[in-house]
Amino acid sequence: MSHQMATESRTEMEKLLGGAQVRQDVIQAAAEEAETQADLPDDSEQLGDPHRDEHVGNSTATVKVVLVPEGHVMTVAFAIGLSVQEMKRHLASELRVPAEVLQVSLDGRMVEEQQSLMELGVRPHGSIRMEMSSTDPNLHPLRPLRPPDHDNMPDVITVRVHTEDGAFQEVVVEIERPPQQKAFLGGYRHLLTGAQYHNAAVQTLPNTRPDRGVIAFSRDTQTVELKSKAQQCPVSVCTQMTGIGCYVSCTNDKLVVPGNYTTADEYHDRRLRAVICLQAYARRWLAKQAVQHLRTERDRRLAWLELQERRRREEKEEQLRDRRQRWLNPQRREDFNLLYHALEKWRLEEEQRINSSLRGAERKAALYSLLEQETQLIAAIGCHRIAVNNNNYDTTVRRFLEKSAAPHQWRAADGGMIQMDSQHTIRARELKDIYNNITTSSVSHEQRLQILMTLKHTVKEHECQLTRDVVDLIDREVDLLTRGVKASSLEGLRKRISTLFLQYIKIPAFNPEVAKLLQVPQNPSQLKNNMFLCPSCHRYLRSADFSSSASARLNGPCLDCTRLDNIARSRNDFSCYKNILKRLRADEQRLNPEAKIPFLLQVEDVQYLVEVVWASRSALHAGSDLYNLVFVRWECQRDWSPWNCFLLSKEETTAHVEVEDVHKTYEAAFIRRIEHMHTLARRHFSQIPIMAEYLDSAALGNQPISKPIAMATSRQTTHTPSSSAR
Repeated sequence: MSHQMATESRTEMEKLLGGAQVRQDVIQAAAEEAETQADLPDDSEQLGDPHRDEHVGNSTATVKVVLVPEGHVMTVAFAIGLSVQEMKRHLASELRVPAEVLQVSLDGRMVEEQQSLMELGVRPHGSIRMEMSSTDPNLHPLRPLRPPDHDNMPDVITVRVHTEDGAFQEVVVEIERPPQQKAFLGGYRHLLTGAQYHNAAVQTLPNTRPDRGVIAFSRDTQTVELKSKAQQCPVSVCTQMTGIGCYVSCTNDKLVVPGNYTTADEYHDRRLRAVICLQAYARRWLAKQAVQHLRTERDRRLAWLELQERRRREEKEEQLRDRRQRWLNPQRREDFNLLYHALEKWRLEEEQRINSSLRGAERKAALYSLLEQETQLIAAIGCHRIAVNNNNYDTTVRRFLEKSAAPHQWRAADGGMIQMDSQHTIRARELKDIYNNITTSSVSHEQRLQILMTLKHTVKEHECQLTRDVVDLIDREVDLLTRGVKASSLEGLRKRISTLFLQYIKIPAFNPEVAKLLQVPQNPSQLKNNMFLCPSCHRYLRSADFSSSASARLNGPCLDCTRLDNIARSRNDFSCYKNILKRLRADEQRLNPEAKIPFLLQVEDVQYLVEVVWASRSALHAGSDLYNLVFVRWECQRDWSPWNCFLLSKEETTAHVEVEDVHKTYEAAFIRRIEHMHTLARRHFSQIPIMAEYLDSAALGNQPISKPIAMATSRQTTHTPSSSAR
């Protein structure tokens, strides 16, 4: 009867839970408790029972624990006979914190760990509310792993169990909520309504049969059932021989002759020879594939080397062709520097030849003749420079007018360019068109008069001395045109008109759009902190008129004085250093898009590195062709800097960039020489504030900071320290 009541109790709990997973030990304890309560007598009969306290201690009670200071409430079912320490261990595993940091209090006072819930006054199937806090809330805060708002079902429910005597008893059941999703056990779908029904799963074990103490075996698992089954071959086979009353034809008969007997050793030997033959052919095929791969790699390597060599050769030929074109037809300032450099080189060679071969009056006469030739060549270069400036004047003016009349533009979100015209840009475009018309010579007499009238009405909008001069010149040309004067006689007058009108265009009051293109700003306040005195020409100039190198200072000569000094005395050509810097920036931009140091250096800084630090020679084979030298990284894993650079020829860079560890590839003496050059570069650039930011403080810890190292060349001047640094 007790077993039947326990079974009914378990069934009743499963129905009440509605498919929730219940801990197996709780249900078994509830069933056993129901059986025990059914078999026990009344309380009045148990007064003299010594095991009464033990049964009462196994009873469970509902414990509500408030987590301080969050205020979360945890409800668990706990045996009242267990101690508070065991309850702390259980809650520590639920909260995933050490049990040593938990403190339990009841009604504001701490509870000892040895006390049980029964000693605290908890009755069987009763409830109690306790507070729990952490001694280290920063490191071990008390937070429930499952927020209470994620599930509305309580953690503990009370189930009414029907006992044997017909009464009902309330049993406390703790519900377990696994974090994983329940497994899909199959189901079916209604064909008419389309509703889906899933098979449910419970965590309780099936009912076990009671142990009768006798080992029983099933007969079905110990006996063998014999079955007879007929089999039929796919093809019926039979034999028949000639006999009395039966004739069998022998037309299709075959004579089978036995062959040679093959032993096992012969069989395995034949298989071994076949395997060796297959391996030989397979290895031959693999060897041909490997050789073909090596041949392909060799051809590709040779083709790449040939391509690199052809590219270097074409690049060098292009440089020589460009240099020759610049000699024959100079157009820019750098081209004339190349001419002056060639002139200085020729003069030094001739002077050395004269000093080595002639003496006395003959030497003086030859030097005088050399001076005369140098003067003539300088005059010829100067005349050509004046002609080039005159030819470039119209191009410069038209480019200036195009910039002032260009519309405002910016990039849109889709990547396209948006252009916008304002009233200032429209005004600048009108003035540009008028200037182009008045400078055009191939127009008729009537068209010229119409252009002059348009110009006159345009400048008369503003009354000043400049506009009055322009109007007077326009009236004079109109009067001369009406008298039939030839166009060739009016070139000077038309030149004066175009010059004054260009001056009119450059005034921001008449053309506001040119204010951003003028070298001298119209607002005097902008010049207050941006003007510096040139010690050479004694003029106050803006900072843009001085050298912008990283090592230069604004108290040195301006750019015009530096160029004039270069033409008069040193006559150096910086185009080779500009090419080295241009290639260095392109290589570093390709290796590291965030590289900064190569873009802080200027041509003068590269000249200092090449001439002073590296002596204008390749570090490996001492090549002195500046047009064939490039800067690369000394250690390829680090970014380029003056203290991590290597000056090589273009042919040597291919082998160096493949070096992984320079200390294992180069000799110790060569490495010490390279490090000495890096030390010179570090000492020089450490005095530049913007470059000192990128220096390694540990590398400079034991190194004295010296003054700038002067370049030991005759072209340096001594009037400023910055010139020697450059």
